Amino acid sequence: MSRLRRAIQAGEFLITAEVAPPKGGDPTHMLKMATCLKRRVHAVNVTDGSRAVLRMSSLAASALLVQYGIEPVFQVACRDRNRIGLQADLMGAYALGIRNVLALTGDPVKAGDHQQAKSVFDLESVRLLQTLEKMNQGLDFNDRPLCDGKLDLFAGAAVDPQLASWSGLQRRFERKIAAGAQFFQSQLISDFERLDKFMSQIAAQYDKPVLAGIFLLKSAKNAKFINKYVPGVHIGEETIDRLDEAADPLREGMVIAAEQIRQAQQLCQGVHLMAIRTEHLIPEILDMAGIPPISPPASLAR
Repeated sequence: MSRLRRAIQAGEFLITAEVAPPKGGDPTHMLKMATCLKRRVHAVNVTDGSRAVLRMSSLAASALLVQYGIEPVFQVACRDRNRIGLQADLMGAYALGIRNVLALTGDPVKAGDHQQAKSVFDLESVRLLQTLEKMNQGLDFNDRPLCDGKLDLFAGAAVDPQLASWSGLQRRFERKIAAGAQFFQSQLISDFERLDKFMSQIAAQYDKPVLAGIFLLKSAKNAKFINKYVPGVHIGEETIDRLDEAADPLREGMVIAAEQIRQAQQLCQGVHLMAIRTEHLIPEILDMAGIPPISPPASLAR
């Protein structure tokens, strides 16, 4: 059983963080950043072509983390593979010791750096979750037996509490739960009142943990860029002014992230931390938020 699954069963406050695979064949930097997160997070998400930008296979990168004793959340996007390729990767992931999967539809190709590429989208996140559920029961997409053994993958999904359509948010969330999602990681949260409403009016009806997305803002320029290019996110002028007036904007961004972690502790079951290219700062942010190191599994504590 994965450390993340055990932590959920134990009711711990959940901590995950995100790393991007390398663009190239040398994983040294990714492994260095992920190693910084040992004992501070329950699992490390490995992105799968985030923003449709070319990177190393998330399957290969996740397998590398396993080799280094770091528990990954293998992100799987439906954009680039059909149902045959997706199932093949899920079987391969399980064989390689990967136990956590985040099922995603995937960002549109037009958002990325290979805009002439052909999108697949044979499945989307809900149907991928349904496929995962079947494979965990020993069946493939077509309900034929997996003759060489069923899987036991712990499936998660994304959620965006700031989605403009409240009914659409609820419907999508409930469909993912029905399809087998066991945990949810949110998009970047900038409106904690909206998160509170989502948790109390929608998520509270279900016993599935939600991890609030916390993003390390590095400067006022960074915050304005997110407002302009990330749909559904609006970072307030008060936050932008704090960053703009700070003598050390990065340090101020860390303070803001720590404050948001403390807010999330009052509202939901965990946080998902995003500190693009500065993942080594996450342990200090957690210290600032008063989050202690994570105890190792009992089998490793002796």
